[in-house]
Amino acid sequence: MGIEDYGGGQQTQSDVLVVTTNDVPGFHVEQVIGEVFGLTVRSRHLGSQIGAGLKSMIGGELRGLTKTLVETRNQAMDRLVEQARSRGANAVLMFRFDVTEAAEVGTEVCAYGTAVVIAPKS
Repeated sequence: MGIEDYGGGQQTQSDVLVVTTNDVPGFHVEQVIGEVFGLTVRSRHLGSQIGAGLKSMIGGELRGLTKTLVETRNQAMDRLVEQARSRGANAVLMFRFDVTEAAEVGTEVCAYGTAVVIAPKS
């Protein structure tokens, strides 16, 4: 597996900018639309559970679970961007992830932030 299997983040050509900061240098906020989020819940298949259990006894990275979490976060972020776009935003400020166990059968990943309309400063 290459590095692309273990990383994520926004696509470079997106029409909705997503940042973890409170503002974007060179831009001002014209309109605050409000909170947006993207949510997904993924279960782990039996094979990866068994493999992770065995690997945890000897130590080391659980690559299958790492890859699954990356895919899950990317899906949650894609849904966040879709929601922001549908509400008329061109940016999401204060972007964060929240990850929790969902009823002991999977992992819930929520990507959230504040949808805004930004414009270049004059």
